[in-house]
Amino acid sequence: MKVRDAMTGDVLTMTPGRTLRDAAKFMADHNVGAVVIMDPEQPGPGIFTERDLVRSIGKGESPDDEHVAEHLTSHAAFADIEWDLEEAADTMAKGGFRHLVVVEHGELCGIISMRDIMRVWRPSARPVATT
Repeated sequence: MKVRDAMTGDVLTMTPGRTLRDAAKFMADHNVGAVVIMDPEQPGPGIFTERDLVRSIGKGESPDDEHVAEHLTSHAAFADIEWDLEEAADTMAKGGFRHLVVVEHGELCGIISMRDIMRVWRPSARPVATT
Protein backbone atom coordinates (compact mmCIF):
# COMPACT_ATOMS: atom_id res chain seq x y z
CA MET A 1 0.00 0.00 0.00
CA LYS A 2 1.26 3.47 -0.87
CA VAL A 3 1.20 6.84 0.91
CA ARG A 4 -1.36 8.01 -1.68
CA ASP A 5 -3.77 5.37 -0.33
CA ALA A 6 -3.71 6.69 3.23
CA MET A 7 -2.96 10.40 3.03
CA THR A 8 -5.40 13.26 3.34
CA GLY A 9 -5.43 15.22 0.11
CA ASP A 10 -7.31 18.18 1.54
CA VAL A 11 -4.38 20.01 3.07
CA LEU A 12 -5.40 22.50 5.73
CA THR A 13 -3.03 25.44 5.75
CA MET A 14 -2.48 28.47 7.91
CA THR A 15 -0.12 31.43 7.88
CA PRO A 16 2.62 31.69 10.53
CA GLY A 17 1.35 35.02 11.91
CA ARG A 18 -1.75 33.48 13.51
CA THR A 19 -1.92 33.07 17.28
CA LEU A 20 -1.73 29.70 18.97
CA ARG A 21 -5.37 30.12 20.00
CA ASP A 22 -6.30 30.63 16.32
CA ALA A 23 -4.39 27.46 15.43
CA ALA A 24 -5.99 25.46 18.25
CA LYS A 25 -9.48 26.58 17.23
CA PHE A 26 -8.77 25.83 13.58
CA MET A 27 -7.48 22.33 14.36
CA ALA A 28 -10.40 21.65 16.73
CA ASP A 29 -12.96 22.90 14.19
CA HIS A 30 -11.49 20.59 11.54
CA ASN A 31 -10.79 17.68 13.91
CA VAL A 32 -7.11 17.44 12.94
CA GLY A 33 -3.90 17.18 14.93
CA ALA A 34 -1.71 19.23 12.60
CA VAL A 35 -1.87 22.05 10.11
CA VAL A 36 0.57 22.88 7.31
CA ILE A 37 2.07 26.35 7.60
CA MET A 38 2.68 28.25 4.40
CA ASP A 39 5.13 31.11 4.71
CA PRO A 40 6.11 32.96 1.53
CA GLU A 41 9.39 33.86 3.26
CA GLN A 42 10.39 30.19 3.64
CA PRO A 43 11.44 27.74 0.91
CA GLY A 44 8.96 25.04 1.92
CA PRO A 45 6.00 24.38 4.17
CA GLY A 46 6.25 23.96 7.91
CA ILE A 47 3.96 22.09 10.23
CA PHE A 48 2.26 23.00 13.50
CA THR A 49 0.94 20.16 15.66
CA GLU A 50 -0.95 19.53 18.87
CA ARG A 51 2.40 18.70 20.44
CA ASP A 52 3.71 22.19 19.59
CA LEU A 53 0.65 23.72 21.23
CA VAL A 54 0.96 21.59 24.38
CA ARG A 55 4.65 22.45 24.76
CA SER A 56 3.88 26.17 24.64
CA ILE A 57 0.95 25.98 27.05
CA GLY A 58 3.03 23.75 29.34
CA LYS A 59 5.67 26.48 29.54
CA GLY A 60 2.99 28.94 30.65
CA GLU A 61 3.00 30.91 27.40
CA SER A 62 -0.16 32.72 26.41
CA PRO A 63 -1.99 31.25 23.40
CA ASP A 64 -3.27 34.75 22.65
CA ASP A 65 0.19 36.33 22.59
CA GLU A 66 2.27 33.54 21.01
CA HIS A 67 2.30 33.04 17.25
CA VAL A 68 2.51 29.87 15.22
CA ALA A 69 5.76 31.09 13.64
CA GLU A 70 7.58 30.77 16.96
CA HIS A 71 6.45 27.19 17.58
CA LEU A 72 6.20 25.35 14.28
CA THR A 73 8.58 22.88 12.75
CA SER A 74 9.84 25.06 9.92
CA HIS A 75 11.43 22.33 7.83
CA ALA A 76 8.70 19.71 7.83
CA ALA A 77 9.61 16.12 7.07
CA PHE A 78 8.30 14.94 3.73
CA ALA A 79 6.98 11.70 2.29
CA ASP A 80 6.74 11.04 -1.42
CA ILE A 81 3.26 10.10 -2.58
CA GLU A 82 4.66 6.86 -4.07
CA TRP A 83 6.40 5.65 -0.90
CA ASP A 84 5.21 2.42 0.64
CA LEU A 85 3.41 2.99 3.94
CA GLU A 86 6.22 1.11 5.63
CA GLU A 87 8.72 3.76 4.51
CA ALA A 88 6.49 6.57 5.79
CA ALA A 89 5.97 4.77 9.12
CA ASP A 90 9.74 4.18 9.45
CA THR A 91 10.44 7.86 8.74
CA MET A 92 7.93 8.89 11.40
CA ALA A 93 9.32 6.43 13.94
CA LYS A 94 12.96 7.39 13.35
CA GLY A 95 12.23 11.13 13.47
CA GLY A 96 9.71 11.01 16.32
CA PHE A 97 7.02 12.50 14.07
CA ARG A 98 3.32 11.71 13.91
CA HIS A 99 2.72 13.64 10.66
CA LEU A 100 4.50 13.98 7.33
CA VAL A 101 3.83 16.47 4.57
CA VAL A 102 3.25 14.58 1.31
CA VAL A 103 4.77 15.76 -1.96
CA GLU A 104 4.43 14.74 -5.58
CA HIS A 105 7.09 15.98 -7.97
CA GLY A 106 8.19 18.45 -5.28
CA GLU A 107 4.70 19.95 -4.84
CA LEU A 108 2.58 19.79 -1.69
CA CYS A 109 -0.28 17.35 -2.27
CA GLY A 110 -1.28 16.03 1.14
CA ILE A 111 -0.50 15.13 4.71
CA ILE A 112 -0.29 11.74 6.36
CA SER A 113 -0.45 10.89 10.02
CA MET A 114 0.38 7.77 11.97
CA ARG A 115 -3.38 7.43 12.55
CA ASP A 116 -3.95 7.47 8.75
CA ILE A 117 -1.43 4.67 8.34
CA MET A 118 -2.97 2.59 11.11
CA ARG A 119 -6.44 3.10 9.60
CA VAL A 120 -5.52 1.53 6.25
CA TRP A 121 -2.41 -0.54 6.77
CA ARG A 122 -2.97 -4.21 7.19
CA PRO A 123 0.38 -5.98 7.38
CA SER A 124 0.35 -9.31 5.61
CA ALA A 125 -2.15 -11.57 7.22
CA ARG A 126 -0.36 -13.31 10.06
CA PRO A 127 -2.00 -15.90 12.25
CA VAL A 128 -2.93 -14.52 15.63
CA ALA A 129 -1.83 -16.71 18.52
CA THR A 130 -4.68 -17.73 20.76
CA THR A 131 -4.51 -19.54 24.05
